[in-house]
Order: sequence, then C-alpha cells, then structure tokens
Amino acid sequence: MNAQPVDSVDRRTIHLPAVLAFGSNLGDREATIRAAFADLAATPGIEVTATSQLYETIAVKPEGIDPDAPEYLNAVATIRTSLLPEQLLDAVNRIEHEHGRVRAERWGDRTLDIDIVTFADVTRDTARLALPHPRAAERDFVLVPWLEIDPDATLPGRGRADALLSAIPGSTLRPYAGERR
Repeated sequence: MNAQPVDSVDRRTIHLPAVLAFGSNLGDREATIRAAFADLAATPGIEVTATSQLYETIAVKPEGIDPDAPEYLNAVATIRTSLLPEQLLDAVNRIEHEHGRVRAERWGDRTLDIDIVTFADVTRDTARLALPHPRAAERDFVLVPWLEIDPDATLPGRGRADALLSAIPGSTLRPYAGERR
C-alpha cells in the first residue's frame, strides 16, 4: 500500500467564474478588443472560457445616447480566475492602460474599457469596485453578447439576463459588420 507522507499537503487553487465586458470607440477597435482578449488569457490566474462576437452600438454618455460620438465595439468574455476581485480589477486596469486608456472624463471616448460585470456571486460596493456592475442590467451591449455565450446568464441580485434584456425599451446594438472570426 502506498501511503502519502503525513506532511504532504494537497494544494488546490479555487477558480471562480467572472464575466467581463469590453468596449472600444477609439483607434482600431476590433484589434484592440482582440488583443485585450489575448492579454487577459496570458494573465496568470485567469482562464478565458468564452468570448462573444463583436457588436457595434452608438455611444452612451451620462446624459444619454450620443450619436455624434464615435461608435463602440462591445464584447463579453467569461473567465475562471484564482484572483481576488480587486486583483482582477488591477489586471484589467493594467490591460486597459497598455492599450492607451486615458481616464480624463467619466464615460468619455476610450481606446479600451473592461468592466467586471460579475465575480461569482460576490456583492461589493466600495469606492473602487461595485459588484455586480451597477448598470449592467440596463445595457443591451452587455446583456446581448453575454447571452450569446451563456444563454442561462444571471445577474446576481437582478435576475436572468434574458428577462433584463427584454425590459430595455430600445436598442442601437447590431452585430459588427467587420467581424472576422
């Protein structure tokens, strides 16, 4: 009989699911989002499990839809991660920065935006991080690509993503014509 030594410890890393939303409306939007997917997959402690196709939409600003701003490309990725929520936020902020993200104006035009939509069933509301994302339930550009890769998606505390999507009154979202998968 082969017994393991008493001082042997079987270490297992816990990987929790998370959902990330990507957006870009400056520069080569498609190349930026695809590079961000690759950067995310190359980050220790993160496994990308699915990515949606790209969707295009009119920019949304604090005062509403802005048809004069450059249009966004949006996508969603699901991941499994051994990182803590704040560590994941640090990782996505690093990726944004590496792709030229400048935080000059709230909801301003940007080369890359990565939001943590959900992190397992964690709820958090600090100055730095709110989980789940406080406006995800109102954003078809988050819900549509999320439902594409997870038809049973649920936003913790808010309900099923398909029901949330049906409650959104109108949409400017459309599949990206330049898609090259």
